[in-house]
Amino acid sequence: MEKIVIYQVLPRLFGNQCTENIKNGTLLQNGCGKFADFSEKALSAIKKLGATHIWYTGVIEHATQTDYSRNKIRKDNPIVVKGQAGSPYAIKDYYDIDPDLATTVKNRIKEFEALVKRSHEAGLKVIMDFVPNHVARQYHSDAKPAGTRDLGEDDVTSVSYNRDNNFYYLPDQKFIPCEPLKDGEAEYVEYPAKVTGNDCFWNAPSVNDWYETVKLNYGVDYNNNRCKDFFPTPNTWQKMRDILLYWSAKGVDGFRCDMAEMVPVEFWQWVIPQVKNEHPGLIFIAETYDPNQYGMYLYDGHFDYLYDKVGLYDTLKGVIRGEQPTSNITFCWQSHPDLEDRLLNFLENHDEQRIASDFFAGDPVKAMPAMLISATLTKGPVMVYCGQELGEAGMDEEGFSGRDGRTTIFDYWSVESIRNWVNGGKMDGKKLTAEQKALQKRYAKLLNICNKEKAIAEGEFFDLMYCNYENPDFDSTKQYVFLRKKDKDLLLIVSNFEDKDVNITVNIAEHAFDYLGIGKWKEYAAKELINGETRPMTLSPDSPVAISIPAHSGVIWKITIK
Repeated sequence: MEKIVIYQVLPRLFGNQCTENIKNGTLLQNGCGKFADFSEKALSAIKKLGATHIWYTGVIEHATQTDYSRNKIRKDNPIVVKGQAGSPYAIKDYYDIDPDLATTVKNRIKEFEALVKRSHEAGLKVIMDFVPNHVARQYHSDAKPAGTRDLGEDDVTSVSYNRDNNFYYLPDQKFIPCEPLKDGEAEYVEYPAKVTGNDCFWNAPSVNDWYETVKLNYGVDYNNNRCKDFFPTPNTWQKMRDILLYWSAKGVDGFRCDMAEMVPVEFWQWVIPQVKNEHPGLIFIAETYDPNQYGMYLYDGHFDYLYDKVGLYDTLKGVIRGEQPTSNITFCWQSHPDLEDRLLNFLENHDEQRIASDFFAGDPVKAMPAMLISATLTKGPVMVYCGQELGEAGMDEEGFSGRDGRTTIFDYWSVESIRNWVNGGKMDGKKLTAEQKALQKRYAKLLNICNKEKAIAEGEFFDLMYCNYENPDFDSTKQYVFLRKKDKDLLLIVSNFEDKDVNITVNIAEHAFDYLGIGKWKEYAAKELINGETRPMTLSPDSPVAISIPAHSGVIWKITIK
């Protein structure tokens, strides 16, 4: 069993070497990364960081302001597209690949298939997005397999709801865009108006709504107290199953399912076993935000893993920013003690603000003790967002995205830190600063430890915070300590969120010895896995262990139990 380490990356950004970024710039002005930029050398570099999986974000064709009509791709009206490049989550054709990412547009499917093959050859499993809740307003598939009916093609548009409609409608109402027409732009006509992706049942969604999308109908009648109308199987269920099977057949290893909680759990319960039956080994990861539904989506919905955004992510962010004590981490995992190994941990992704941004911590080093916890606390997956390991601040004002501490997913842009790492495809990092190189090295060290240590991927967990609250040589608001154990390997892991080096002692509760099967009052040889230090270490419930930890850092002491 391996520890899953996911590297999330937007191909649009990764290989783009354009140095002259223009706010709201076009594809021609600002450029765009391609699948070809993920060369053997690039994939090898990502693998060396410690990644086991790579999540290529935004590869399915989505709405864009770039005109590809010469390639027989329908042009989108810019009034219902966010940004020049468009949102990767406003899917325009579920059966096609984003033409921006292809070196030769007509070969875009083959280029994606080649990317999957190269990734596998580099030892990386491939994850892609599945966006089940909504599509672009001007959805149209020109790449669907023969005999496939398009979404909405057979809808009865005169009614707001029909079980076998793919969309929800607002009869006798015209869609009113929230943005005014610009000179030379054609009017966007949608009649009757469709319900917006974020459940806006109004024909004039605001700029804060997902106005560029329309909601898919899974057989939930919102006009009738959300009555579930699932028998016989709704048409949308069947179409979405076929889409999952289409991409599974191309060799992908997993799906990150966008806003999974906005789709009935009964659909997942129906579809995931069918897809896995044909493609064993696939993993399904749900983007989730309601801890009260975690168990339902794992056990009833058959997901392998769920985002833990409102749990560990929010807690660690609060600790990094000095807004919460480290002791809250214990309360966090205790809130779902039977599920923690099936929750995906992260400190960054495309939706969240960059650690180094002015809106988060302002300094990427401040997050290193949290990254240690995120990566080693459970058996579950950990994810790193491209540029996180370089201290990318995300403080550009790219266009639609604005200066918000996030790296844009809507605009054509080039990210300087990533650009300097890629360095024209050399992947030598020679243009990186000393600080960026040092940070990247720290991430690689930690993630590769996760790869190698079975105690992290498979081991038992024991929280030591409760026996250190009254320890005068341990600050339970700034340090966090726990054990992981597998077979004869015991890991003592401590994070220090202080902005100074500390010398602390750690109590090991007597119950830990019994629970983990550790011999008491014995001296063991111990090795610190991050810096390589070795020392003898006596483990006893009556004798605290003395530990030194640098500022904004942590230690992983490995003890071999004889």
